[in-house]
Amino acid sequence: MTSAKSITRSAPSSGQATTVASSMLTVQTPGCGFIDLTGEAAKFVAEVRARDGALTLFIRHTSASLTIQENADPSVLVDLTTALARFAPDDEDAGWTHDTEGPDDMPAHVKTMLTGTSLHVPVLDGKLALGTWQAIYLIEHRTRPHRREVVLQFVGASR
Repeated sequence: MTSAKSITRSAPSSGQATTVASSMLTVQTPGCGFIDLTGEAAKFVAEVRARDGALTLFIRHTSASLTIQENADPSVLVDLTTALARFAPDDEDAGWTHDTEGPDDMPAHVKTMLTGTSLHVPVLDGKLALGTWQAIYLIEHRTRPHRREVVLQFVGASR
């Protein structure tokens, strides 16, 4: 049981959501791996002059996904890639029945289901409220390069 003395909370702040701003981010992936979108998301928030609200990111695909993960040690992303490959192997003997676009087709769908297609990031005082070691990543689950689209949408108060 956690003691009430070990939990603190800042005073609530409120504002009126007066802005809905959207943009489409197009990403050419090199194939399987993680692509850091944090800078693009921060640039979008700055361009729409966001103050307080929420940024939603949504990827318009079923074989690539989005995640928030550690940005300090690149071996984390290597290990996550290895873990996803263990959960959903893309070898020909894996037993998948859906292989319309090759042996990595169905495993890519499983990996997307496990990791997700959307993220919600609070925006506080014009900045993404990510932790010190957090970054926003697109995860390409296919072995070939692909063109991916990510919808960025800010809802909240602007400056």
